[in-house]
Amino acid sequence: MTEKYALFILLAFFSEILGTVSGFGSSILFVPLASMFFDFKTVLGLTAVFHVFSNLSKIALFRQGIQKNIALKLGIPAVLFVILGAWLTTFLPTKQIELGMNVVLIVLAVYLMINFNKKLKESDLNLYLGGMASGFIAGVAGTGGAIRGITLAAFQLPKEVFIATSAIIDLGVDFSRAVVYVGNGYFKKEYIFLIPFLIGISILGSYLGKLILKRTSELVFRYIVLAVIIGTGAFQIYRYFFG
Repeated sequence: MTEKYALFILLAFFSEILGTVSGFGSSILFVPLASMFFDFKTVLGLTAVFHVFSNLSKIALFRQGIQKNIALKLGIPAVLFVILGAWLTTFLPTKQIELGMNVVLIVLAVYLMINFNKKLKESDLNLYLGGMASGFIAGVAGTGGAIRGITLAAFQLPKEVFIATSAIIDLGVDFSRAVVYVGNGYFKKEYIFLIPFLIGISILGSYLGKLILKRTSELVFRYIVLAVIIGTGAFQIYRYFFG
């Protein structure tokens, strides 16, 4: 294995740990990291395949926290719109969409930090809209976890419920877009050898993330979620203009 792939696997491992601790999965970190090694469409394919295994690991580790009501009302629109977004990657200016998404996410995360005790009403409309937005962005830009993270953070869910519910929604989203991406040739045969490493990373990273969360309070967890959204959003904006 070359140094390039070894470094990629190491960074993917750390993104899985932080993705578990922050609650909305590794793709928000995995996508910008993978883009340093591969072209954009390959990144989309790798992210979808990796995240399927990542979410299966989280579901197994946090299965007691799954809330079916939220998972269905947020998840079904997300799955439908991720297929639409994945299909539109051939036609839409994905970089500009990703830039706009990151600007909106930073504004929302800062707002939630300032108004930390304000809770978003857990209404059907908010769940449907959050699912539609996160699914569409996941299909177009490779990561919609931040949108879903903002939605779940605004509901102020306990960390186990947050992670488990997010993971089961993400599983449907990632499996759906993985089918579209692989069908369009985004996951090249030359990268199949990475799959065993990605499976191992997803299991070990999720497990270590769970151990860290056991020592993390609900208040700190919510701050971590918002801080990671702001940090990754700012990094993506920087890369858009100066990368």
